[in-house]
This record gives sequence, C-alpha cells and structure tokens, in this order.
Amino acid sequence: MAQASYLQWLARETPTTWWHDSADPDELRRGLEHAATGVTTNPLLTARTLRGRPEIWTDALRTVSKDLPSERRAEELMSHVVKRAAAMLAPQYESTKGRLGYVCGQVNPGRAADREAMAAMARRYHSWAPNIAVKLPATAAALDVLEDCVADGITITATVSFTVPQVLAIGERHRKGALRARAAGKTPGRCFAVLMVGRLDDYLRDVAHDRKAAVEESDIRQAGLAVAKRSYSLFKERGYEAVILPAALRGIYHMTELVGAEMVMSTAPNIQAQLLEPGVPREFRIDRPIAPDAIQRLMTIPEFVKAYEPHGMAPEDFITYGPTQRTLAQFLDAGWALIEGIKLP
Repeated sequence: MAQASYLQWLARETPTTWWHDSADPDELRRGLEHAATGVTTNPLLTARTLRGRPEIWTDALRTVSKDLPSERRAEELMSHVVKRAAAMLAPQYESTKGRLGYVCGQVNPGRAADREAMAAMARRYHSWAPNIAVKLPATAAALDVLEDCVADGITITATVSFTVPQVLAIGERHRKGALRARAAGKTPGRCFAVLMVGRLDDYLRDVAHDRKAAVEESDIRQAGLAVAKRSYSLFKERGYEAVILPAALRGIYHMTELVGAEMVMSTAPNIQAQLLEPGVPREFRIDRPIAPDAIQRLMTIPEFVKAYEPHGMAPEDFITYGPTQRTLAQFLDAGWALIEGIKLP
C-alpha cells in the first residue's frame, strides 16, 4: 500500500487537521483527495473563481436577479460558490455529526463595524446549508454578533485576526454564547478562531524595516508562530471550546511547526503542493518553544507586543490594528467590490 501523503497523515494520525483554502471546485476536489476536512473561502477567493472560471458559474449567474442592490447581488453570487463547496463537504459533515466538513462564507468586509448588518447577513448565510461557518471579522462589533450567533446555534469562523488578544476574545465570547445556548436548551454554534500568521509576519516585516529595528528575517518568520503557540497554550489553559485556525501560511514551516496541536490549518493549493513533496518532516512540534532571544528582539517592535501579549490590545483597538485595516481593505477592494461588479448574463 502506498504511503499516505503528508496531508493525509496530518488529518488521520495527528490532532491537527486542515482545511482547503480556495473557492475553486476543481482545486477543492484535489484537496479532498488528501483529507481536507473543511473549506476556507473569502471575498478575494470568491471573486477569483467567479471571474477567472466563468464556465463553471454560468448557470449560477443566470439565477441572480439584476434588480438586486449591489451588496445583495454580491451575496447571492457568493452563495452559489459557498453552497457548491458545502455540498461537496456534506458527506463528511453528516458522517462526523457536525465535527468536520464546514465551509466558510464571509460577510461584507465593508460592514466590519456594523452589528445589525453583520447579524442579518450571518442569519441569511446560515440558511444556505447546515455546514456553513459564517465568517465574521474579529472586531468589537463582530464579537457581539459572534456571541449572539453562537447562542442561536450558528457556527462562526472569526477571521481578520492576527493576535493573541483577538483569539482570546473570540474564545471568551464563544464560551459566553455557548453558555447562553445551553441555558436555553439549544445546541451552541461551533467557533473557529483564525490566526492569519503570514499576514502578521508581512506587516511586522514592513514595520521593522521602517523602524530599522534590530531584528533578523528569521525572527520575523517566527512572529506568527510565536503568537500561534502562545494562543494555543492559553486556550488549553483556559479550556476554550473554540478551535484555533492558523491561516495565510507563507511556507510549509507555518504548518510543520504547529503539528500536534488541536488546530485546523487553512492551507492554500500552493502550500498543499509543497507539503506533498517528499521529505516533509512528520513530527509533533507544537511544544517546541520559539527561541527566547528571537522573542526578545521581536518585543522591541511595539506592534509585535500588541500581537503577542494577552492584554496587548482591547477589543475596541482591533479594528485599528494595521493588519486588520490592510486585510479588510484587500477583501473589500480586491474581493467584494469585484463580485459586485460582475456582469450578469
């Protein structure tokens, strides 16, 4: 019998599982062959498949009314992408009784401070399929929506999140929502707490260059890992039920150095391809600490301190954090706005 691929080994032999990070159905099929247990989509990825693979979506486009307001039209277009992925994952969701097989659908990134709009979108998305994990940004406003949704049995993926304070806030609000659900005799929604480790590294690299900080590139490459390892330790210590979901991987090291944790790794096709090459180490490394001297150098950058210290930011600061603004802008300008601009047949 042929040896299982690294990704198959990861999902089957370790506590660490992985989600496929792409909205393209053909790419998802390949991911499922290697034991993907869920799907990450976002406005950027959705726009990419709708605009880049029109032959797949022609029939879906014909069902969307041209008379809808642009925001609702984009939502309808996104629903076709998300629902197709949800159908592909439905057997896994059903066979595991809702433990695996989730698909993300992200609310309009331009609404990151609008509680009412995000709540309404979350409820509409939840109606698309039972295995939808509604994606909300980790802002103060969205944390309120997250708690209410979990209390109503809606599963949430909290995204646009880069820091220990953000994931701790996500874990805490999920806990509160779950307690409310159980008190009302309901099954609480699940929660996945995203850590965009590569986007944090990208941002800190720019900050370090601008400040002429005394850090090495090797330090920057460990920043997101340091945040993920500290977050995981605190999650275990506090007993949060939410699951940490590292994303925006910039190399296989972002996965291999976290293996052994009860995490879900969001993995894009280019990283999947690298992980399928021979020689990837099959070891549990979650308990290997980041070198103290690297942490010491990184701590000279105030923006790393905000990300690494549990009280580095208050929830009302999350929306103003540099990577948050960068990512929301990209998801809006290079994602949602492009979906709104798609010409219907």
